[in-house]
Amino acid sequence: MDHLWSPWRMKYVTNNESPGKCVFCAAPSEINEPDNLIVHLGKLAYVILNRYPYTSGHLMIVPYVHQATIEHLHADTRAEMVELANDALGILRSVYHPEGFNIGINLGSAAGAGIAEHVHMHVVPRWDGDTNFMSTVAGTRVIPEDLLTARDKIKAAWK
Repeated sequence: MDHLWSPWRMKYVTNNESPGKCVFCAAPSEINEPDNLIVHLGKLAYVILNRYPYTSGHLMIVPYVHQATIEHLHADTRAEMVELANDALGILRSVYHPEGFNIGINLGSAAGAGIAEHVHMHVVPRWDGDTNFMSTVAGTRVIPEDLLTARDKIKAAWK
């Protein structure tokens, strides 16, 4: 697990460039930055590529409000998150042609949430045999596409 806690990752998680503000709270205000990974802005939540994806097109649905669990979100926010996940399925199908999906929310660090203080939903495209020896043996994933390329393709398809 030590490989997950590189200095660069800690900078990402703690967002040292915006002291006191979590990375998910900061992302919408940085929409015009060239390396921003947001692909869609909704009314109550937004969609962003995971900076540490399991597969190409790994998206996260993030509410604008800073809450650690879905229990504290307004019903309208939860509903929009599910609708955005539904939209993401169609877009990812058209862009990547996956054979399946994982959709889920990890609540708390014990459940695997990398940023436990701000709830978010994962939408992960999957293909038969997409787990390779690198992730099994070395804890490293091989993603065949640059994140900014993925962002541009998904953003274009969302429109």
